[in-house]
Amino acid sequence: MELLTLIFRLPFLPVQGVIRLAELIEEQAESEYRDPARIRRELEEAQRQRDAGEITDDELAQIEDELTSIMVAPSASPSGGQGE
Repeated sequence: MELLTLIFRLPFLPVQGVIRLAELIEEQAESEYRDPARIRRELEEAQRQRDAGEITDDELAQIEDELTSIMVAPSASPSGGQGE
């Protein structure tokens, strides 16, 4: 019986592979987006720009707000809340 189901599932295996690949890419992107080291580097760069006069205090505050909201926002579940 498994052979019969495999024959019917075979055309869909490449699609399932592409979907899984997309899920892995999404997980990696989310991980890098929320990486505390990356956020800290961006905060330090924004501070350096303000010290150099390249951006204003208001722009620095806006950047800080955006970056801290990334850290405190709840992350999406790995499965995206969808069933298998």
